[in-house]
Amino acid sequence: MLSFQPNDTRPIQVFFQDEARFGRINTPVACWAPKGQRPTVSKQIVRQYLYAYSAVNPVSGDIFSILAPNCDTDIMSLFIENFSNEYQDYRNIMIMDKAGWHTTSYLKSFDNVRYIFLPPYSPELNPTEHLWAKIRDLKFRNITFNSMNEVMNALIECFEYLDENKDMVSKLTYFKWLNLDV
Repeated sequence: MLSFQPNDTRPIQVFFQDEARFGRINTPVACWAPKGQRPTVSKQIVRQYLYAYSAVNPVSGDIFSILAPNCDTDIMSLFIENFSNEYQDYRNIMIMDKAGWHTTSYLKSFDNVRYIFLPPYSPELNPTEHLWAKIRDLKFRNITFNSMNEVMNALIECFEYLDENKDMVSKLTYFKWLNLDV
């Protein structure tokens, strides 16, 4: 149910939420090199991953994120609990896909967070997807990582950069059809 308590006067915010996997497998992509030189890019296939859970507010450019070892209902509940605490002064609408850990009855609910689900197979409707592309461009193109700590540090650097550049995040994630300036 989307409604909040009738006497709740907190302002409303809209966030889009998603998860992405980052790890030690890399795929080399085209890159620049001086004329006459061939770029050298290493490649590795190490199946170790971290998952970034993020929610972005396209209007303000705010991002809320956590890093976790996997995707499941417990981590999603932890994410939403921390999100709810961070934005306790607001009524928050969280728009997300219908991943199993988003729709289970075991997912904790919070009085200041309501969910709207995107149609199936429609990642193009979720502005958070643009964050993943930006993060991959910033720190994950043609890079090999020697440890999961290096992956985690790269993600933390990316989120700090994005947090310091809210205007850029808003431009990256605000789709004209959203019409959220109310």
